[in-house]
Amino acid sequence: MENISDITSLNINDLSLYEQKIDKYFNPDKDLSFFLAKKEKTEYIYNVVYLEGNPMTYPEVETLLEGVTVGGHKISDELQVLNQNKSVEYLLSIVKNNEFKLNKETICKLNSFVSFEESLSWGEFRTGNIKIGGTDYLPPEAEKLDGIFSDGCALIDDIAHPVIKAIALFGFLCRSQFFWDGNKRTARLMANGILLSNGYFIFNIKSRDKQIFNEIMIDFYNTGDYKKLIGFFTDYYIEQNLLNAKKNNL
Repeated sequence: MENISDITSLNINDLSLYEQKIDKYFNPDKDLSFFLAKKEKTEYIYNVVYLEGNPMTYPEVETLLEGVTVGGHKISDELQVLNQNKSVEYLLSIVKNNEFKLNKETICKLNSFVSFEESLSWGEFRTGNIKIGGTDYLPPEAEKLDGIFSDGCALIDDIAHPVIKAIALFGFLCRSQFFWDGNKRTARLMANGILLSNGYFIFNIKSRDKQIFNEIMIDFYNTGDYKKLIGFFTDYYIEQNLLNAKKNNL
């Protein structure tokens, strides 16, 4: 299978339907979206690590984030939670200071928190080739990553709507696998950087949706169908955030 990891196959002129769906339900509010992201941080972290196969329960994650050691778990499980917390805190700080940027420096900094002591290296693009479990798709060779990142981000920047841009970026970063580990976690943070910077609620894949999430991602790795991915996650984003929008008259 070819190493087609960029998004040149996506025609951004075909995205208006998804943009209209989002605009039907949401009006951006930066202060509100940022406040709710902080308030829901523990739930977000729990969902993220659960999707990674971490066995810690929500109360255990909550206790650990309060600074209390939780017994009965591997050190690596606790480290993953604490790393995720540091990465979210860093993201919130740069969004608050209007310093979030779609560039290599930002994504590498986020990965340096996400994958700290979990990976072969962290905070830098991988220098070797990798595979993804459950698919025959092979991510791009390491020496091509810089060019793919630059070209892909340039195309994504041409997507006008922040929510669609964030979802497209998430898919692009996941399929490209720029790092040895933590790619989906880092991709979700980058997507949320775009969303929060533009006043939209965060993209939070719930623990209960682990199976469908895995199925969607395997299909995406196999096909590279960005339009299908964007269609699914647009509907998912609306469903997950509609209650907040209604509560706050957005």
